[in-house]
Amino acid sequence: MKSFAQRLICFFLFSFCFFIAAYADKVYDFDATCQQAYKEITSLRLANGQKLTAQARQENPDNLIPDLLDSYVDFFVLFFNEDPAELKVREPHFDQYLDKLGDGPDSSPFYNYSRAVVLIQQACVEIKFGERWSAGWDFRKAFSLIKDNKKKFPAFMPNNMLYGPMQIVAGTIPDGYKWLAGLFGIKGSISSGMALMQRVIDSDDVYAKLFANEAAFYYCYVMFYMQNQPEQVFKFINQRRFDLVNNHLLAYMAANLAINNKMNEYARSIIQNRNNSSAYMQTPVWNFELAYVQMRHLELADAIRNYEYYLSHFKGKFYVKDACEKLSWCYYLQGNMSAANNARQMVLKRGNTDTDADKEAYKNAKSGRWPNAVLLKARILNDGGYNDQAIALLQDKTAGDFSDPVDQLEFTYRTGRIYDDMNHNDSAVKHYLTAISLGENRTEYYASRAALQIGMIYEKQGNKAMAIQYYKKCLAMQNHDYKDSMDQKAKSGIARCSGE
Repeated sequence: MKSFAQRLICFFLFSFCFFIAAYADKVYDFDATCQQAYKEITSLRLANGQKLTAQARQENPDNLIPDLLDSYVDFFVLFFNEDPAELKVREPHFDQYLDKLGDGPDSSPFYNYSRAVVLIQQACVEIKFGERWSAGWDFRKAFSLIKDNKKKFPAFMPNNMLYGPMQIVAGTIPDGYKWLAGLFGIKGSISSGMALMQRVIDSDDVYAKLFANEAAFYYCYVMFYMQNQPEQVFKFINQRRFDLVNNHLLAYMAANLAINNKMNEYARSIIQNRNNSSAYMQTPVWNFELAYVQMRHLELADAIRNYEYYLSHFKGKFYVKDACEKLSWCYYLQGNMSAANNARQMVLKRGNTDTDADKEAYKNAKSGRWPNAVLLKARILNDGGYNDQAIALLQDKTAGDFSDPVDQLEFTYRTGRIYDDMNHNDSAVKHYLTAISLGENRTEYYASRAALQIGMIYEKQGNKAMAIQYYKKCLAMQNHDYKDSMDQKAKSGIARCSGE
């Protein structure tokens, strides 16, 4: 008879063999069905994508890529719509995906990569729902996985698609988020990160082609905000001939960046001409973007209708205070003070103050002060790129025409900003310097933004020393609106000028 020890050894050997047999056949196979599912999902045709992932599971039950693709679906739904009811259902899925994706062979580059993607998606969702500490840890785990994967599989191009942006962001994190940089445990580099991203964009690698649209999404945002090259971004979009009608993710990217680059009519065209099929994920974010476009052309009634639709259908908190404030402005400029005050009360009650725009909206509402109507119209028109109309409202005025010191400061800054956008650099710098003098010790953002804009002007002129001087001046100003976002832009400018 076998001894107890022999039987125990046999039991463990059997268990080990069973374990190996159970997991040996798990694979990461981005087959044709999964590739089509990925294209559908990243166009925001989520239901179509899910049908294809179900088909992929039937074709190969041991393929783990469908679990990765399901994570994309949950991410898009939660990130764009921020519905707490959806969060309860979908948030537990991320841990399930991580468990399943961890069952595959570690000899595949997708072993670490796929889990890193899920962790990044989970972290982005956690930020949206105020779980910052959890988000920080998940970003750190994701970075560690990608860093290890890059060492183990240096030729695996998708690594660069994630590692590049993470390095860039880590190198420009504002002081308010330094704890996150500590969690990363890395020293970020804009130049290194951009080189990695460029490698993906320019590659003919099979995976670079598969992930081309996703890589372009990251690349455009980084080029726009970190590299301060909006002209290059839209040149890139046009050269690549992205499908901005049938790919809603790329349409959102192009429209959102256009709005932030004061290309109002271009943004309007994208939003209104996109494919309106019910096959696409439904999100009130489109109403939010269109309301911005309409407000910036002073189409106040149309903007009100879209802001109100957004606020009645959106379940989240990001940019809600901002939307309420913009709604109050529209009513204010119409002369409907009852509705304007009601919208202002919504600023105080709804949303959160996680974004700089929401913080400013809350501060403005608490102050009880309404902006000067002429200055507000000039700001709105300038934000839409309608500079001739904006400057026409201000050109016969001086700071002395305004009795309120805040209005004097805003007039000076706004005039400079309009001249800046019209490429009248000398006039822009002159007004910006006055704005800095008037406002560098105030809490309004105008002086800090003026310093940032002067830095950008000098950077474009090739005077990097002067650019750095004004970027540092922007950083030195404290306790003003938009502090985090402006600090990030200033740090990016210093890094660019320093060649970091």
